Amino acid sequence: MSEEILINVTPPETRVAVIENGVLQELIIERTRQRGLVGNIYKGEVCRVLPGMQAAFVDIGLPRAAFLHLSDLCVKDLEKKGSENIEHYLHEGQHIIVQVVKDPLGSKGARLTTEISIPSRFQVFMPYAQNSGVSQRIECETERVRLRACLDAFRLENKCGGFIARTAAECVDEAILIADMTFLLKLWESIAAKIADAKPKQFIHKDLPLSIRTLRDLYREGIERVRVDSRETYHRLVEFAEIFAPEIVSVIEHYTGECPVFDIYSVEDEIQKALDRKVNLKSGGHLVFDQTESMTTVDVNTGGYVGGRNLEETIFKTNLEAAQTISRQLRLRNLGGIIIIDFIDMQSADHKKQVLQAFERHLEKDHAKTNITEVSVLGLVEMTRKRTRESLEHILCEPCSACGGRGVLKTAESMCLEIFREIIREVRQYKVKKILVLASNEVVEMLLDEEADMLAELEVFLGVRIKFRAEAEYNQEQYDVVLL
Repeated sequence: MSEEILINVTPPETRVAVIENGVLQELIIERTRQRGLVGNIYKGEVCRVLPGMQAAFVDIGLPRAAFLHLSDLCVKDLEKKGSENIEHYLHEGQHIIVQVVKDPLGSKGARLTTEISIPSRFQVFMPYAQNSGVSQRIECETERVRLRACLDAFRLENKCGGFIARTAAECVDEAILIADMTFLLKLWESIAAKIADAKPKQFIHKDLPLSIRTLRDLYREGIERVRVDSRETYHRLVEFAEIFAPEIVSVIEHYTGECPVFDIYSVEDEIQKALDRKVNLKSGGHLVFDQTESMTTVDVNTGGYVGGRNLEETIFKTNLEAAQTISRQLRLRNLGGIIIIDFIDMQSADHKKQVLQAFERHLEKDHAKTNITEVSVLGLVEMTRKRTRESLEHILCEPCSACGGRGVLKTAESMCLEIFREIIREVRQYKVKKILVLASNEVVEMLLDEEADMLAELEVFLGVRIKFRAEAEYNQEQYDVVLL
C-alpha cells in the first residue's frame, strides 16, 4: 500500500491530506484565525462548580467558559483526597493549571484536564504522573518491556513525572529515546517557569503548528513522501526532522509543480463530496449521512444494486462495501461522538459477524479512538469515535440562512395558507381595508394562480383588498403583511 501526505500552506490556512493508494483518507484544516486549542495550557479561574454533574466551569480567557469534569482531574490529586465529590477539589475563584483536550464544539465550550501532557515524536511527558506506560498499538511484549524499562530508568534518575511511549517509539534506539525525553523535560521546565509568573485567565503554552504536528503525529513507517507546497514551511519541517526524526528527512519534498498540490489526487473534488449527505457505493448502493449536534446517523441502502444470486448475498456485499466506505468517511469528515449505522438487515449471523469484523479492520487505521457494539437485531451498529476538533462540515460550512440549518423549507402551498391565516388575524385586530403582502416569487405566483379562487373568497369574506409584491431576496419562508 502506497501512502503519502500532502501539505497545502497559504497565509490564511494550512491543510493536510493523508493519501492511501491514491485516495484521500483524512483531511485536517487549521485556519490562522481559528487555530485549534487542543494542547494549549492556561492558568484558569474556576467560575462555577456543579456538584450534580461532578464538574466545573473554568474561565481561561475564551468567549465561553471551559468544562472540567471530575474524571479529568489529575490522578495525583484524586489519590490524595480519595473523594468522588468535585467540591472537595475545586471552589469558585480557585486558580488552576489546565490543558485543553477538546476544542469548543458548536455551543459547547472547550473541555479541559488538569493532567498535563506534552507530546514529542516518540513520547508523551506527563509531569504530574507517577508512572510510565507504552502505547497499546505496540503489541510485541519484548519491545513493550524494553520501552517501559527505558522510560522508568530515566524517570527515576531525573525524579520527574511519567512518560508514555508512542507507537513511533517501537524499535527506536535507547539513546534517541533518552534525547527525546531530555528535550521534553527541558520544555516542561520552561513551561513551569511561565506558570509561576502567570496571572489568572492567561495563556501559557501552545502546541506546534499543524505542519509540524503532522510529522510528529501522522508520520509512520510506510509513508513514502511528505509533499509541501511552501518553501518556508518545507525548511521548517526539515529543521524539525533533522533534530527529532533524522530518518524521515529524505521523504520530505518541496512541491513546485504547476498544478496545486491538492490537484494531484483530486483532493478538492473529494472534499466537496465529503460535504454531501449522499455517498455513492461502487456497487450501485449508497450511504446517507445525517449529522446533528448530539449524534451522526448513517443509513445504508442497496439503491440500484441488484447483482448477486439472491437478496441475502446482495445485502451482504452492499454492507461489506459500506463498512469500508463508512470507515473512510468517518476519518475524512472527522465525525465524532455517538454514531449510529443502519446496515441493511441481514438474516445470516455469519454475515453480520463478517461485516462487523470488516468494519473493525478498516477502523484500525483511524487515529481517533473508536468503540463499536455488535450488530443489533435491527441491523444497527452503535459506536463512538473520539472527537477533539470540529468536523469538516462545521469548519467549512455554516447553517443555511434560509432554513436555519433544518435542511428543509416549508412548501409554497404551506406558506400561502400561513399568509391567509396571518391576514385574517391582522384584519380582525386592526379593522383595515387594504393589505400588501410581500413574499418570495414562488409564493406570490401560487397565490395569484393556484390559490386565486381562495384568495378571491378571502377578500369577499373579510371585506378587504389584498395586493401582492414579489421580493427577489426573500426565501420561501419569508413574508410580511403590511397594513395600508
